[in-house]
Amino acid sequence: MQYSQYIGGTFRDGTDKAELTVVSPGTGQELGRYRGASKDDVEQAIACAQGAFDAWRRTGVTRRSELLRNVANEMRRDRDNLARQISAELGKPLSEAQKEVDTAAEMFEWSAEEARRLYGRLIPARAPGIQQLVQLEPYGVVGAFSGWNAPAITPARKISAALAAGCTIVLKPSEETIGVALLIAQAIERAGLPAGTVNMVFGDPAFIADQLCTSPSVSMITFTGGTDVGKQLGAKAALHMKKATLELGGHAPVVIWKDVDIEKVAKTCVATKFRNAGQVCTSPTRFLIQKEIYDKFCEQFVKHANSLQVKNPFDPDSTMGPLKNKRRRDAIDRLVNNAVESGAKLLAGGKAIEGPGYFYQPTVLAIHDRKADVCRIEPFGPVALLIPVETADEAIAEANALPFGLAAYAFTENMRLAHRFANEIQSGVVCINELQASLPETPFGGYKDSGLGSEGGIEGLREFLRVKCVRQGGLV
Repeated sequence: MQYSQYIGGTFRDGTDKAELTVVSPGTGQELGRYRGASKDDVEQAIACAQGAFDAWRRTGVTRRSELLRNVANEMRRDRDNLARQISAELGKPLSEAQKEVDTAAEMFEWSAEEARRLYGRLIPARAPGIQQLVQLEPYGVVGAFSGWNAPAITPARKISAALAAGCTIVLKPSEETIGVALLIAQAIERAGLPAGTVNMVFGDPAFIADQLCTSPSVSMITFTGGTDVGKQLGAKAALHMKKATLELGGHAPVVIWKDVDIEKVAKTCVATKFRNAGQVCTSPTRFLIQKEIYDKFCEQFVKHANSLQVKNPFDPDSTMGPLKNKRRRDAIDRLVNNAVESGAKLLAGGKAIEGPGYFYQPTVLAIHDRKADVCRIEPFGPVALLIPVETADEAIAEANALPFGLAAYAFTENMRLAHRFANEIQSGVVCINELQASLPETPFGGYKDSGLGSEGGIEGLREFLRVKCVRQGGLV
């Protein structure tokens, strides 16, 4: 496809001198090149969003809802094309990519419905003749950032919520999955959204972030990505008194108790752990297994991990694709080698797969002393850590031991224990006996170093709305 910028309702070439390249992780071959956004390009995108804001905020909620639903319909019509672009640019197996398109479209559908329910409230007054109202008003122009690991879902979540709230948006998606974002922009254009409501710029991430964070026309920042970058971005936004919502990294614990169906839970955990080659911020990673069933669970987990078919994402038999790029593959290799050198036992995988592309074996490590770097650093790849624990107290302490709290999971038939895990594990999402951490209708956000604010659900939509109190007298 033709790579470009999307500014003011038009697809145009960037005017920066730097040329960027998009590479297929499944083959290592170049998919295309494009010019990055210059300072002028970003300024124009901001100006277009600012120019469209007043009319968009005044657009009735019924019409806003209709247009958002149109976007979802257009994405569903273009499902196969979008899915193939995800597989080509990210490496996710085509069947997984198709599910991602469905979820991304559902983001727009859910926001379309919830746009009609952004209620304020009436506060009882202390005296006759006074009316006290709480009004919700859109922040204005939103500066947004999304990564490459969910190239349809994350932009869709941010765009749909911002538009539903009455905001306009300048989005900087990942430069490595530009085609997926541009196909969403095409769906937005076909759906009939006014020019300037959605703008997309691609280029030097730090350069664009600086412009969006410092521009007086941008009212808030929303970011999905790594913790270190998110902290820097949040600090920069705070210097300019901009609200920031940050969805950052994780290192999700999974408590496995002795009363579960071991084979069923192991199979479920493997399927979720190695989805998108483990490149998911909510990916279950630290499996805290009660000691009585540790050996049996390890055996089943390894069996199912070894059954995964690591192939080209367009191969119908593929159940795991490549890592996104060589940097990610090399990072995984370093973490695995360090773990083995630190005393971890390699139960499965542990090597890059020879040939074209950036494939890595599904890797399982038995961990007993927590000395390895991977016990503290989010692997963001196909690496599972199997760790024995003896008591619920130990499992909870281990789950809470890291400065992350994005998603956590627990499997047990003991409802009293389930209640403890749900209430005592420090995480923005805790799933009991299942592994679906994020849906369009549920809030999603982190504790500690995993972020600020929420995405998804009514909580996520309201992040884009200011609260205004209005008191009016003289009514009697």
